[in-house]
Amino acid sequence: MKPNHLHWNFAFTALLILLSFAACNQQKQSQQPGLNKSKDYPVAFIKESFLTARDEADNVDSPAIWNFSDTVNWIISTAKETDALLIHDAATGAFIKRVGKSGKELGELERPNGVAVIDSFAVVVERDNRRVQVFGLPDCKPIGIIGQNALVRPYGLSVVKYDDHQYDLYVSDNYETATEETPADSALGERVHHYRFSINENAVSSELIRKFGDTAGNGVLKTVESLIVDPTYNAIMIADEHHSQKNIKVYNRDGSFTGKILGKGLFKNEPEGIVLYVASDSTGYWIFTDQGHETNIFHVFDRASLKHIGAFSGEKTRNTDGIALTQYGFGNFQKGAFYPVHNDGNIAAISWQAIADSLNLSLLNVLKYSSEEN
Repeated sequence: MKPNHLHWNFAFTALLILLSFAACNQQKQSQQPGLNKSKDYPVAFIKESFLTARDEADNVDSPAIWNFSDTVNWIISTAKETDALLIHDAATGAFIKRVGKSGKELGELERPNGVAVIDSFAVVVERDNRRVQVFGLPDCKPIGIIGQNALVRPYGLSVVKYDDHQYDLYVSDNYETATEETPADSALGERVHHYRFSINENAVSSELIRKFGDTAGNGVLKTVESLIVDPTYNAIMIADEHHSQKNIKVYNRDGSFTGKILGKGLFKNEPEGIVLYVASDSTGYWIFTDQGHETNIFHVFDRASLKHIGAFSGEKTRNTDGIALTQYGFGNFQKGAFYPVHNDGNIAAISWQAIADSLNLSLLNVLKYSSEEN
């Protein structure tokens, strides 16, 4: 019997189509942003609730959240190329206003980088003005300057209450050599500046408490930007972005290295933004950015044990510098929200409920507004 060439050609063609589809699907999966090929930890891919309007000319670096009432919740982000603060509605992403302009006077900015909000104040690091500037909220009136002529190349900051009238401010200073290289370890003893400041009658007064950073051993801070304080555990999480490090070093608030290092071998790219989800019983979660254009991941660690829990990635969010978090419930974010920078141009919003559901995290401390707060 003669072979049925028509049947054979049809079957062969179908097989080729099937193999081509499988290869295409495999390639699509392998190119999926944030995919963890090693399967050492779960990575949840979560759809963003919104992204703010995008303008890459701003070169957006870091966001902070100001929660004032049920209806007034702001994303305040730094535009380091256009020397401004961008303010958006944290519930909807709608643009509200732009604050600041280029310059060295009070109220002017030169490459603003890190930003933090505490009470009704926005505290902003200016890398090229080599200082920290404080603005009042909601009018965004400039109040005063901290660290002028002492900081060299500041980037990140963390602000916590010291008492009812004073604040502790920690600022990273990523100074370099004349050839723009990382200094020798022996010269890295001033990587973090600790200030204490108060605000009275629309004026800022401050004092330098200490400068610190190990100059030998595992605690050396080679390339530093982001840092966040956890007062409950007397800890400062400091991201070291240097290619030989790519980890998080844990310091005490007195400037001494604890010997603890997080994420060694875990971060594939530079560790960037840091936020802390807190609960009243000292539990909670640390979130650290593993910044990448292709694999942009947010790693979650347990606050108490410092063990790695898992990770997540936005469906669209890439190349994230700074991140922010609110535990207040408002709008469509009744359990809080997470706000990462998306590729230098805008801010994404991801529901904390979605993150918690995806990684089986607890909703530990959701805050609500009360008339006494405002």
